[in-house]
Amino acid sequence: MNDELSTILDGQPERIATGFVFTEGPLWHPDSFLYFVDIRRSHLLRWVPGRQVEVLRENTNEGNGLTFDLQGRLLMCEGGNRRVTRTEKDGTVTVLADGWDGKRLNRPNDVVGRSDGSIYFTDPQGRVPQEEREIGFSGVFRVGPDGQVNLATDECEYPNGLAFSPDEAILYVAISRLDERCLGEEESNEVCTHRRIRAFDVAPDGSLSNNRIFADMSSAETGVPDGMKVDMEGRVFCTGNGGTCVFDKDGRQLGTIRTDEVPANCAFGGSDLRTLFLTARTSLYSVRVKSPGVAVPRAA
Repeated sequence: MNDELSTILDGQPERIATGFVFTEGPLWHPDSFLYFVDIRRSHLLRWVPGRQVEVLRENTNEGNGLTFDLQGRLLMCEGGNRRVTRTEKDGTVTVLADGWDGKRLNRPNDVVGRSDGSIYFTDPQGRVPQEEREIGFSGVFRVGPDGQVNLATDECEYPNGLAFSPDEAILYVAISRLDERCLGEEESNEVCTHRRIRAFDVAPDGSLSNNRIFADMSSAETGVPDGMKVDMEGRVFCTGNGGTCVFDKDGRQLGTIRTDEVPANCAFGGSDLRTLFLTARTSLYSVRVKSPGVAVPRAA
């Protein structure tokens, strides 16, 4: 561990559960448990400290990114269903978004909520066959408090994870790649120069502007920029490139948290939001940190 990481971490990562196919979507519940998914098995899972992981829902159609709305209801990006859903208190599932401008979404990947009640989700097109694409670009979309789906930006090559700064004035978007050529670079251990994190200014009405590169993540290491979270100091934790890369609020990389498996997403949890949970391939890991993460917005 380098000196700068030692000022961030309060221990070493440990594996707390394993035996899955491909874990993703970690989300801490205030009732002291963690939601996460096994994409390949289409399972929504729950981990309670000291207990075995349990399956809460099957047939999620490759459920991926998770968050809560202001009322504490679970939101999920269902990649296979090409939609974003909300699970009601009685367990029924409501579709929040499955299209835009009369066209079917590509493959919603990750989702984040804002304190005004709106949600933003990424919708990359790269994993949808060309002949099935109705929207001809990768986008970040916004579902307003009124339920309307609007395009927030089409200025992202392959948008994956996303997260707000502590004051919600900046939206960070992880860019996994440019196109299929980048997949070949990863397989042959070549440096991919298209891995990066973009940043956008967020206006009071939720619109985005001033698209810029926050961090260059060019690398030949396994894993691409994927899930992201932000701590209360404004540091950005982005999974990929061999571990979880940590950047200060100016985009300078402070180090990489290494685990036995390369993580695809992360979430802050625990009663003090000072446990960083990492979903990494077949396992779930955790590590204690010194600064709490930004809490998921809830209604007052």
